[in-house]
Amino acid sequence: MSTTITNHNRFHPLKFALWLGIASMIMLFAALTSAYIIRKAQGNWVDFRMPAIFWFDTVVIIISSITMQWTVRAFRRFQVNACKIALTITLLLGIIFLIGQYRGWSAMEEMGIYINGNPSGSFVYVISGVHAAHIVGGLVIMLSLLLKMVTSTFNPNRLVRVELMSTYWHFVDVLWIYLFIFFQINIF
Repeated sequence: MSTTITNHNRFHPLKFALWLGIASMIMLFAALTSAYIIRKAQGNWVDFRMPAIFWFDTVVIIISSITMQWTVRAFRRFQVNACKIALTITLLLGIIFLIGQYRGWSAMEEMGIYINGNPSGSFVYVISGVHAAHIVGGLVIMLSLLLKMVTSTFNPNRLVRVELMSTYWHFVDVLWIYLFIFFQINIF
């Protein structure tokens, strides 16, 4: 007689992989913001105000976290239409965020702050640009998830994918809030 032991408390391998990726992103942004602080202390630093659009982007990203949580809750309750609507809104808010980032960079150029100019502006472009790249990656995965929801029947086994997307999205949202506060404190 063989006995099979099942561990129901096991951490899902995809969730583990996501958390490893998040740990890598934390180290990347810690390195970038540390380099910012070190370079600022060396002098030759131009102080400027962050464009107001970045405030708007911060509100947008917070709302997108709320709609992403709505997506997860609707999925867990088998509310298929609500899930699709919430995920669509989250996707649109992510796109609005990226448009806001672009407008912020354009506003910085209008202020005379260029990517290849003073290091103060270069750091803002690079750090926010790397963050925007992570947003784009999340939007691609989100769009893929939404297309599966729209083109196939509801599959409760996809909950892990929705939870992974939610965890990633909340992370990049919190990351932006950290970066925004960091820039507000350290730009001038």
